Amino acid sequence: MTPIRPSGFTNHMAHSFLGNASRFMIEQIHESGDVFMLCRYLKKQTALPAFLCLLTVMFLAGCSQESLIFFPEVLPKEYRFAFPTPFQEVRLSADGIELHALHFRTPSPRGVVLYFHGNAGSLRTWGEIAPAFTRRGFDLLLPDYRGFGKSQGRLDGEGALLADALRMYDHLRKEYPEQAIVLYGRSIGAGPATWVASQRKPRKLILESPYTSLVNLGAYHYPFLPRLLIRTFLRYPLPTDQWIRSVSCPVYLFHGTADDIIPFRMGERLNALSTGKHRLIAVPGGGHNDLESSSLYQRELDQILKEE
Repeated sequence: MTPIRPSGFTNHMAHSFLGNASRFMIEQIHESGDVFMLCRYLKKQTALPAFLCLLTVMFLAGCSQESLIFFPEVLPKEYRFAFPTPFQEVRLSADGIELHALHFRTPSPRGVVLYFHGNAGSLRTWGEIAPAFTRRGFDLLLPDYRGFGKSQGRLDGEGALLADALRMYDHLRKEYPEQAIVLYGRSIGAGPATWVASQRKPRKLILESPYTSLVNLGAYHYPFLPRLLIRTFLRYPLPTDQWIRSVSCPVYLFHGTADDIIPFRMGERLNALSTGKHRLIAVPGGGHNDLESSSLYQRELDQILKEE
């Protein structure tokens, strides 16, 4: 994850708050930008319970949940994309704002992939994935989340994220039969993709490096925080493990066995919870951001997209 750096004011506040705590240690934490390192240090040096430490750190760092989960790149409205694959820019209205997507096209498409990307960047770089689908005969609709790229507004909870995902799917239904639509969720995008699949009838659902829920993922990375606290306050629970039970289309999951961001066991759990046709493709030694470089991933994606 991109580090969140406390400001100079924050650093001063942290010194004041900790009193006799080591100045050197605080400066090291400040330089690393690791807010949760500071949280663990606070818990060691004070009698504060874990949840108060987290709230204190979020105050000190000026953080919101969004700044801990999402790392958008914002693009000016006049930004011009340049990709070798033909595309058009798509703009959809939602709650008084404009959502932005790129629609890549190929001659005589066999279907269309709706791709929900990871938690960072924008279509400026995510658009580079288009050839992976267009060369396999599929059109691709690639949206940016609110506050990413040219998409307006800001994320302020799970509801808007899911509603926007469904809006993109229903936009495709105006041009393609539903059985031509393939949903693809990458990392954070696995939740919205699974949610949409549980509400509609796509051709298939493909998940890359998926999580069971952000509650479980938060507990995995920050075991010092009570799970109940995370569940109570997290505005993005994204319970993929609940939604996947209601997915009726075939489900395919790619997961690297050495993923240190979203553990492989979460992919295994989602595979076990899938109720229809499903398959987990374990990529030996694969991490969180390198599966596309695996020949196994490429062969399996070929096969999955060829299947009717």
